[in-house]
Amino acid sequence: MLKYIFSLALGCVSFVGTAQVKDTAKVVYPERYGLRLGVDLHRLARTFYETDYRGLELVGDYRLTRRFYIAGELGNEDKTVDDDRMNFTTKGTYFKAGFDYNSFENWLDMENMIYVGMRYGVSSFSQTLNSYKIYDPTNYYGETIITSGEKFNGLTASWIEVIGGIKAELFNNLYLGFSLRLNYLVSDKKPANFDNLYIPGFNRTYDGKFGAGLNYTVSYFIPIYKKNKPIAEKK
Repeated sequence: MLKYIFSLALGCVSFVGTAQVKDTAKVVYPERYGLRLGVDLHRLARTFYETDYRGLELVGDYRLTRRFYIAGELGNEDKTVDDDRMNFTTKGTYFKAGFDYNSFENWLDMENMIYVGMRYGVSSFSQTLNSYKIYDPTNYYGETIITSGEKFNGLTASWIEVIGGIKAELFNNLYLGFSLRLNYLVSDKKPANFDNLYIPGFNRTYDGKFGAGLNYTVSYFIPIYKKNKPIAEKK
């Protein structure tokens, strides 16, 4: 009888131990890692509805960890600005590189982003002074418009961007995004006669060092590999 009771007790202990192991087993879900490439719709649209602007920006990011992405933008802009005192045209290309940090906790297979990030941007461009105004007391209107056409090549600028944005998956692997950017100018090679009031990739300069921008993007995700993500403990 004692032998029977001991065997029964041992069996109960084994059953409970097995149940505890199963109870603490983690449920995992595969997370995808890869490259996302796209285009800025904001600059593309401005090319069609603004007569004095042409621009294109390509965007991309690569997922390094669950939260961090390396990211960058490559673009070209051609902008004519009609200011109070002068009319000028800026043409050039730019490149930005940095990272994004995703603060959004996705459920299961969702891969959306609410992120903050930083970029370091560089631009190479030219400025053409189309015309400018000078005060002329002999003129009835008080000013004279001088047509110039002088061109300044080999101009450069660099800056830092602080970014906040979102990316949401509309369809399988297709994402729509939006971001706001605050820029701080680090270096700026200027023409001899006037400031760089517009820098490709930086946008207009305000108070000398600061600028701001935004973009609307559509991008496509190319999965490369997967990692298992623990999402819960099985009860």
